Amino acid sequence: MKLRLLLAGIALLSGPALAQTSSADIPPAASAAAGRPSTAKDHGAAAERCEAAVAETIRTMRGQDAEDVQFTAAKRVLTPMSGDDTGVKGEGRYQGTAGAMPFTYSCAYNATSGATSGVVFRETGKRTAAAAPKLREADIHHISTEACETATAAALKQKYPRVGRIAFGSDSRRLRPTAEHRASLEGQGGVQRAPGMSSIPFSYRCEFETPSGKLVAVQTTE
Repeated sequence: MKLRLLLAGIALLSGPALAQTSSADIPPAASAAAGRPSTAKDHGAAAERCEAAVAETIRTMRGQDAEDVQFTAAKRVLTPMSGDDTGVKGEGRYQGTAGAMPFTYSCAYNATSGATSGVVFRETGKRTAAAAPKLREADIHHISTEACETATAAALKQKYPRVGRIAFGSDSRRLRPTAEHRASLEGQGGVQRAPGMSSIPFSYRCEFETPSGKLVAVQTTE
């Protein structure tokens, strides 16, 4: 009987000790992984990184039609998500050569990695046409078609060192204002990338300063 009571006492002492785990035994990283309250610093980083990602996405998709991307701070909403993620939603507008376009956006930001994901933007209105600058007759006379086509040919030769023939279509030329004191001469043609190859069509665009007529940029697309 005494032996039985002694064994029972040992069992009572050892049982709970094996089951208990002190909070001090949990590594700090594991405790933090369980979730931490977001801070004002996290919110600021979430807004900044998400809006930068949205602006980059818009510029990639819209090109020159989205040169100036702006966000409306009063419309920004941050929402806690699972883990260390924060959702960011808001509104903005971009202004380009084609006019102004409002949009909404959403994005997720991870405070641990600093990465963004799920970037989505939706255009919510019709383009507001910007007042297009007009070209004066004096400005047009300073713009050289020959200078544009010479620079275009040089750009094509740089792309295709063995270029065969380059032809420009005079009926495709178009001159339009792009900004104050700037004008764009655009057109189409054909290029034989190497002797014996078939010609492929290309388009070109030359940017001029007006009224000086200085050629500042040339771009080709095949």
